[in-house]
Amino acid sequence: MTMIGLDIRDETAPLEAVVLGTAESSGGVPKLHEAYDPKSIEHINAGTYPKEQDMIREMDAFCKVFEKYGVKVYRPEVLKDCNQIFTRDIAFVVDDYLIKSNILPKREKELEAIDYVVRQVNPDKVVRLQEDVHIEGGDVMLWGDYIFVGTYRGADYPDFITARTNEAGVRFLESFFPQKKVIAFNLRKSNTNAKDNALHLDCCFQPVGRGNAIIHREGFLEESEYQFLVELFGEQNLFHIDKEEMYFMNSNVFSISPDVVVSERGFTRLNQWLRAQGMTVEEIPYAEIAKQEGLLRCSTLPLKRTYA
Repeated sequence: MTMIGLDIRDETAPLEAVVLGTAESSGGVPKLHEAYDPKSIEHINAGTYPKEQDMIREMDAFCKVFEKYGVKVYRPEVLKDCNQIFTRDIAFVVDDYLIKSNILPKREKELEAIDYVVRQVNPDKVVRLQEDVHIEGGDVMLWGDYIFVGTYRGADYPDFITARTNEAGVRFLESFFPQKKVIAFNLRKSNTNAKDNALHLDCCFQPVGRGNAIIHREGFLEESEYQFLVELFGEQNLFHIDKEEMYFMNSNVFSISPDVVVSERGFTRLNQWLRAQGMTVEEIPYAEIAKQEGLLRCSTLPLKRTYA
């Protein structure tokens, strides 16, 4: 069996291998108590929850872009009546370590569905977090020497199903990767209003290209933490999205390389800006999947990027 050599150090280096989720047999419309986020609840109540065939079509379009650029794509084993779209939640790679998330208990079987991939990784490089350590991959973002981490520091953390990474998760990253600068961001959470909820860090911030980033100021509870990113990237290199654009997941695009970004075709203002920065924008339909408060980055688990 050929082993997978993990290597993820940032968000934009040329991608070699990725796990892309699947919408096959995703289980239909969930009951309200089964929903994990306010946007899904909104669409369940409105009768506009996405249809499986539409989500499969959108994910197939994403897969075709990966194939166009020669990326090795792994897909989860299909589990009957199980939503397996958002592989970013269940595991993430930092440098050459694959870290299995402590996800919501009902989602544990999603991890088992990518076990055939994990078995191709050096077992010394696979880490399972302790039960009290909560981290999901959407909250973890690598940028050179930095690990940016979305979290929620409120004493009411247990009350938010939308709070996925706790302070114990931040401390784990600090201790496990002492050579990195771990910077935590206190994110705005809501169980009921998707426009006031940054489910993960990638719902309000993401680096793109060569030193640019997409950002939503109101996603950050601490002004000083938002200002840290402004100073690090430079105001002129940031694309600010408003509450409506955040709601439609404009910050949740995906970089195949510094020069190629996959984006939703309806993100007109963002896509124009990306092209103005010299990037190729591969536009695909992904608006149905967005109804579940996740988009392109959420659907991916990058395993390896290329570094000179």
